[in-house]
Amino acid sequence: MTPVNLLDLDRALRAGWAADTCSPDDQADWRPGNPAWGHCDITALIVNDVFGGELMVGEVHLDGTRHGFHWWNRLPNGVELDLTREQFRRGQTVTAARAVERPPGPLPRRWEEYLLLRERVIERLGHLPEPA
Repeated sequence: MTPVNLLDLDRALRAGWAADTCSPDDQADWRPGNPAWGHCDITALIVNDVFGGELMVGEVHLDGTRHGFHWWNRLPNGVELDLTREQFRRGQTVTAARAVERPPGPLPRRWEEYLLLRERVIERLGHLPEPA
């Protein structure tokens, strides 16, 4: 298996993001001009598939009101990597960051979107490690 580098993975993820892989909660606001919108959870899981480490989650706030959660990665070397942070263009802040366990088995809510994005990444990069 050819090693996957971060730049190639980032490009493959970005090429795969679309309305059909966006979180159902965010689909009404998804636009091609902000393709990262609604993709943080499944993007973080695919990065975790490839590089391991920890999943991070925090609360998204806008104007003092919580608007859901944001996911990113902490790599095994301790570096935090957030490939979808650019989606927050209206002044949202992310607070209360914490590491969380990866959900075992199929995701209860986003399994189909995860598999679709993962397949698009595989089409560009070839084989990926199986989910942890």
